Amino acid sequence: QVQFVESGGGLVQPGGSLRLSCAASGSINNIVVGWYRQAPGKQRELVAQISWNGVIWYDSSVRGRFAISRDNAKKVVNLQMNSLEPEDTAVYYCNRPGKYSSWGQGTQVTVSS
Repeated sequence: QVQFVESGGGLVQPGGSLRLSCAASGSINNIVVGWYRQAPGKQRELVAQISWNGVIWYDSSVRGRFAISRDNAKKVVNLQMNSLEPEDTAVYYCNRPGKYSSWGQGTQVTVSS
């Protein structure tokens, strides 16, 4: 079972950018990988996913601001986040939509002035 380790979070001002990385413990060549987030007091939600052949989906709340990409050779899925808003503040995780591995620790993203 592939496990994921998230990194790249931090504190950023509104309008700023961050790039998150998700490193997999094994091959991701044939799987869908998604980025999720969980804000304080809210349920975890899927914000973006990318299939093995590059088909991408975004939640409407991030479409046009976030970009997901993958490098199968490096076993990494990235999330470029631009035009960040305070509402994007959350712990961000990656996992396999519908076929979850154990959740990692995530990476904290805080958008605040």
